[in-house]
Order: sequence, then C-alpha cells, then structure tokens
Amino acid sequence: MRGSMWLGSIVTTVLFALLGGCATHSEVPHAATVTALPRIIAHRGGTGDAPENTLEAIRLALTHHADAIWLTVQLSKDGVPVLYRPADLSALTNVIGPVSAYSASQLARVNAGWTFVQVGAQGVDDYPYRHQPVGVPTLREAMREIPASIPVILDMKALPAAPQTQAVAQVLSEENAWSRVMIYSTEADYQRTFAAYPQAKIFESRDATRNRLVRVLLGEGCIDAPASNALAAFELHRDMTVVEKFTLGEGRSEVHSTPWTPATIACFRRNPGVRIVAIAVNNADDYRTAACLGVDAVLADSPAKMVPVRAALSLPLRCGVEK
Repeated sequence: MRGSMWLGSIVTTVLFALLGGCATHSEVPHAATVTALPRIIAHRGGTGDAPENTLEAIRLALTHHADAIWLTVQLSKDGVPVLYRPADLSALTNVIGPVSAYSASQLARVNAGWTFVQVGAQGVDDYPYRHQPVGVPTLREAMREIPASIPVILDMKALPAAPQTQAVAQVLSEENAWSRVMIYSTEADYQRTFAAYPQAKIFESRDATRNRLVRVLLGEGCIDAPASNALAAFELHRDMTVVEKFTLGEGRSEVHSTPWTPATIACFRRNPGVRIVAIAVNNADDYRTAACLGVDAVLADSPAKMVPVRAALSLPLRCGVEK
C-alpha cells in the first residue's frame, strides 16, 4: 500500500473541492456575476493534445495544468484494467480486434498513437506517433503516473461489468487510490456493481441524469432532484432525437439541444452538495456559458487550449452582459 490515512484525507478534500468550487451554486443561474470558474478535466487524458488514454497524454495534461484526469477503462484478455475507449483496436492503433483479445503485455506493445493526427508546420497532416510509438497503458501505471493531489475520473467501458469492477477495485485498493477516484459509466450495470464498494464515489447513472434534464426542459418540472452530494455529468450541447408515439406509428424530431440551463441547474442544485460536470466544453464561448451556469467542472479535449481560456477570464465574471 502506498500513502497514508492523512494523505487520503487531504486528497478527499481536494477531490470534493474539484467538483465543488463554483461559488453560490443555488444562486448562480439567477446571478449577474460568478466568483469562481469551473475546473478543467482532461478528457481521455487530453485527447486533443496527444493519443488518448496514454501516459503521454496524461503527462501533457499535467504539464498544461489540468485540474483532473478522465480515463477510459477496459479489461485485457488476462483480466488487467487497461486504458482504451473504442470497441476495436483498429480505431486508434496499428492492430485489429477487441481489447479483450490481447493480454496487457501485448497491449503495451501496440501503438496507441497510430491514428493521432497533428497539423505540421507546413499545414500538412502528420502522424508523429508512428515514429515514436506509445502503448496502451494499464490503469495501475496511470495511477502511479498521476500525482496523488490530482483527482481521477474512470469511465467504465465494455461489459460484463462485474469482472471489470472487481479488477479495478483491486487496483484502487492496492494503490490506496479510492479517495481520489470517481467512477462514471454510460452503462447502469456499473453503478450497481460499484455500489458493493462503500468507498466508491459513483456518478449517478446517465439515464437518471438525462431523464431529469428532459423532464425539466419539457416543462414537467423538477420532480426528482438528485440526492445530496450526488455526482452528475452530461454534455453541454447534445444532438438528440425526440420521439412522439402515435396510434399508428411515431414521429421523430432531431434536436441540437443545450440540456444545461438555469432551470435544469436549479433542479440539480435543489439538494446540497451536488456536483455537476459539463461534458464536451472545447471553446471559449462554451466555457463562458458553463461558468455562467455555475457548473463545477468541464470535460475538455485539450487542456493546452482550455486552461488559457480560463486564465483569460477575469473575476468576478459578469454574466448576461456583452463579453
């Protein structure tokens, strides 16, 4: 075991400060000013700056002063939690097949930067990591690379959930890392399997978050506010399909929505201590919108781009007025 009970207490304080840093949460949707800005979480380690979910991406995100790291987890053939997102390795690497078809040692030799594109000095697309390969790392390697003061959000991919939950829990226990980790998944099975670990900090299910957002947006009202100290995450903007059922069929409307609004934020803030992450905030206008809504943190692809965006804003931030 590494660390100590004292360190765990400090890290827990940092963790909740990360997702609780915006001032006057209950008042922000109606306020003219904001006195704290959302923290910046490096999406997949900073997928806009380096090959996603690699140690290279993590190191760059730390260099660029990201406040937290979001990593995507799957299970290797030999039951080791590794960092990779798509269903098939061919999406990002130089091999084909699912992660579960390879051992952790084999995945370490895969080039996870094979498809990463960078615009070169002459404006020509370049593939820099084809000349400097980066492997698929294990979760344990990542946890040892990230300082204990930096919170980590683990996004669980792949099913079944139980084996991966057990393997991840073992790593977090052995690395004394539970206090600085939060668990997210779009699969509700992971909320159930991680519930067996009382030390786990788990985002509410995406279904619960989406259903609440839609009810408020469609005028049904806030009938099921999240419990105190809940964690919730959803896109700032999201393409969605609205389905209307008829007796003889159905109608569909494609909508480019902005689910986080003053009304939805107020619903999520009804009980104390709720933390909100706005996903896919990747430009200055969206960051300012998120700040004025009073979300606690934003999930950004490029810390190199978004940390300076935050630094350029002066506090107190005037909202509802011309920039």
